[in-house]
Amino acid sequence: MNIPKVYKPKTIEGKIYKLWEKSGFLKANPKSKKKPFTIIMPPPNANGVLHIGHAVFVTLEDIMIRYQRMKGREVLWLPGTDHAGIMTQVVYEKKLAKQEKTRFDLGREEFYKQTYKFSMENKKKVESQLRKLGASCDWSRSKFTLNPKISKAVFYTFKKMYEDGLIYRGKRIINWCPRCQTALSDLEVDHQKRKDPLFYIKYGPLVLATVRPETKFGDTAIAVHPDDKRYKKYINKEIKVKTVLGEVKMKVISDKNIDPEFGTGVVKITPAHDPNDFEIGKRHKLEIRQVIGFDGKMNKKAGKYVGMKILEAREKIVKELQKMNLIKKIDSNYKHNVAVCGRCKATIEPLISEQWFIKTKKLAAPAIKAVKDKKIEFIPKYFKKIYYHWMENIRDWCISRQIWWGHRIPVWYCQCGEKIIAIEKPKSCPKCKNSKLRQDTDTLDTWFSSGQWPFTVFGWPKKTEDFKYFYPTTVLETGWDILFFWVARMIMFGIYCTKKIPFHYVYLHGLVRDKDRQKMSKSKGNVIDPLGVIDLYGADALRMALVFGTSPGRDVIISEDKIISQRKFTNKIWNATRFILGQIENSKFQNPKLKIKTENLTKADKKILKALDKTVRLVTKNLDDFQFHEAAQNSYHFFWHEFCDYYIEESKKQFQTPDIKYQTSNILLYVLLASLKLLHPFMPFITEEIYQKLPLENKKKCLMVEQWPKI
Repeated sequence: MNIPKVYKPKTIEGKIYKLWEKSGFLKANPKSKKKPFTIIMPPPNANGVLHIGHAVFVTLEDIMIRYQRMKGREVLWLPGTDHAGIMTQVVYEKKLAKQEKTRFDLGREEFYKQTYKFSMENKKKVESQLRKLGASCDWSRSKFTLNPKISKAVFYTFKKMYEDGLIYRGKRIINWCPRCQTALSDLEVDHQKRKDPLFYIKYGPLVLATVRPETKFGDTAIAVHPDDKRYKKYINKEIKVKTVLGEVKMKVISDKNIDPEFGTGVVKITPAHDPNDFEIGKRHKLEIRQVIGFDGKMNKKAGKYVGMKILEAREKIVKELQKMNLIKKIDSNYKHNVAVCGRCKATIEPLISEQWFIKTKKLAAPAIKAVKDKKIEFIPKYFKKIYYHWMENIRDWCISRQIWWGHRIPVWYCQCGEKIIAIEKPKSCPKCKNSKLRQDTDTLDTWFSSGQWPFTVFGWPKKTEDFKYFYPTTVLETGWDILFFWVARMIMFGIYCTKKIPFHYVYLHGLVRDKDRQKMSKSKGNVIDPLGVIDLYGADALRMALVFGTSPGRDVIISEDKIISQRKFTNKIWNATRFILGQIENSKFQNPKLKIKTENLTKADKKILKALDKTVRLVTKNLDDFQFHEAAQNSYHFFWHEFCDYYIEESKKQFQTPDIKYQTSNILLYVLLASLKLLHPFMPFITEEIYQKLPLENKKKCLMVEQWPKI
């Protein structure tokens, strides 16, 4: 049989993917009598190209899907993309800035229209890139988080939660991004280590340490720990404090939340500008005095510093305090974590704002119970403790965002004061019949919609055919870094909305790092472009490199050398196949194993067949146990060392003996076919290409639907 000398993935992979799509095997059947195996793809953001982190989840999920398909399950891998709220708005605003425009130049309606078109164009690119990675998805069911049907389901949930008393609008301290001009949830905030001056300021007879002297105009108390003997005599006393705006009186309170080891053990309480101070303020019924505006500048309550940016005001206030001899000392090497916007990296300003919130504690309780009752299993198991800790300490979730891109909050207001929550715009006010209604200008946090992803993709709240058959889903696979962002919220929403868990297993992979275990970033110049790598070495080499040596939950170590190593493995598979097919010439084999006569087996025959049986057992067990790295290594080791290095070399000698030549051919073909099946979940393109060339009678249309080797 004529097989090219060199395996060229670039010329083969596109052709093979078209074969899979045309075959119809990617499409799932909800009327099947088989047991379903369902994965809902974590939707990549429809605002850019795929990165190496996407390649990790695609590889892991495709391994599961291909394995279960060959095991005879009715598999569904449902793909989709995310509108990605703030992130996409930031990306598109940068695009507009290059044209010297802002979203305000376009207006809300036109900005939304253009961003939607931009996202749809990126959605197509992302889907094309997923195909290049070999993702065997059911493209007929592809979804987008802003699809009209999904939007209606999201609004249905909002309305139901409001009516159940789980959603409310209120004034609370929130994370405010002055650059994005929106509220953020705690999980949308990153923390950067910074070195800032720590100022020791005299507050009457006391001295306290603070990084933020510019918020002192919002101080409404001074606090110490109740057990701190140094300050017992001051507790519940009012003291006189000199400030840059004159002398004020301030009460000294005690609270167990104060750390006596920080600074002098004395802290200023500024309820409007610090989350911890806000809680202390509530406990002690303190005044809330906001001195920084939503524009990131000092307001009128800052007196002569009004209109100044925060850092400018800080510098001038410190100079003034020094002139007044109110600064005792400055620690210039104070290191601390500073909250920044997860999207634009601007410094977060904690501010009091009226927003929409969810009472998450009521949702968290059944979500905790589902994991404790083992209805949902975490892989690896140690993430359960982290999940419990976060869920047991969960705070109300701010779900409103002051942006234009996303699901607009389904609340309408009438001049008569009536507030209407509806899935679609009401024709008129039910109270006064006025048709001129004003919709809430805020949009929903993107995690509010993506938290409902596992069931809204199936047409919920309708009990569709897909919903009945494929939900709950089988496995949720994602990075551990969004355990709280996404996984916990899906569990809470799933149980609340459907009365069922959203998935049975949660598989968490680690972050992608380079060979020196450094996190990949553009600034470090160590980012690997998965699409560029595929063009150079092929998707199979990249996939195998990503899973090889990487256990669940651990960081994925990747380098070009590792990918090149797996590219050599594809060459090994190709060359071994060329040798085998060259030996058996144009013979047709109905079933290679049936032709193997056990009484005539040589020592080498027995050894390879025994090794194959052992490998099938190991790979099967490891795949069932979600130990994909072990399964990959089992398959790799068997093919390279036991099959190629040992048996193929022995077969060359056996071909010299006419009596066992035909049986040797059978064994070679049998072991090759079994090896292709074992390797297919990891390296789908080359295994499918070789399978199409095998001289087998009655073979399947595609390797992807061949039966998994029996143990």
